[in-house]
Amino acid sequence: MGEVRSQDGWQVDGRCTNCDVARQLAPGLIGEVDGRSVVLRQPQDESEVRLLQAAAHACPTRSIHPPGRRPLAAADDPFPLALDDGVLLCGHNSRQTAGANSYLLRRPGGTTMMVDTPRWSASLAARYEALGPVTDVLLTHRDHAAHGRRYADRFGARLWIHEGDLDAAPDADRVLRGTDPVEIAEGVTAQPFSGHTRGSVLYLADGRYCFSGDSFYWSRTTGDIEVAESVTWYSIRELAASLARTADRLRFEWLLPGHGDRHRLPAHDMALRLAGLAARASDLQPRPVDFTAVRW
Repeated sequence: MGEVRSQDGWQVDGRCTNCDVARQLAPGLIGEVDGRSVVLRQPQDESEVRLLQAAAHACPTRSIHPPGRRPLAAADDPFPLALDDGVLLCGHNSRQTAGANSYLLRRPGGTTMMVDTPRWSASLAARYEALGPVTDVLLTHRDHAAHGRRYADRFGARLWIHEGDLDAAPDADRVLRGTDPVEIAEGVTAQPFSGHTRGSVLYLADGRYCFSGDSFYWSRTTGDIEVAESVTWYSIRELAASLARTADRLRFEWLLPGHGDRHRLPAHDMALRLAGLAARASDLQPRPVDFTAVRW
């Protein structure tokens, strides 16, 4: 496929909120310019077209358009998208969760768990259910609770949240309490992780996966694990304390955040980087919320 002129090709419209989702899915094709995503160049082959299609179907504001602003075709929707044999990316990010990523975690016996939620759609729910019964909807914190009850009811699943954020999901079926880790299913542990919000939680599975919500993420800018210290709603000091309390016992290969990029490293390497983050975070001080300062 030859390169298409930008005015006739893929475009990002002015509704972009700079959530970073498209840049995660189509690196090198979509980038950040002046605080929003733009198409850096047009696709040159079908594999690059598929990357842009994934970005378009995930974009929470539906700001990414194919050539001629054609409607997105259902046949081109790649979601849920397998990241490996145990986790899938839901796509279809929601404006009501600030464009957060959500995931499906496969469990033995053919069931799955949903971690945070995509936008609500009955057709999407049917697509996720087709992979196997969804037993639990795990909310990492209040900012990602918008569609939790609706998905849980559709699936007949249990809805989980921490007591610190319970007012965001007061009808949750399971309420996590305190700071101690809790095994919520075989191989799956909830680790309360106060900081970004009072009731933030990490969900860890099988020694491989860490669903970190907005507590920490992989930054392409720094090439390391980072906290979004400029977007901490509860307490950066509490977040540093959560890291100090848990960093030496968290083991995972996949870092799977709500906001910011995903990344996979050997568990030993992740542990070293997490220890480094805990040391850096101990020096962080409260600051005003500033979305433009996030190091994507």
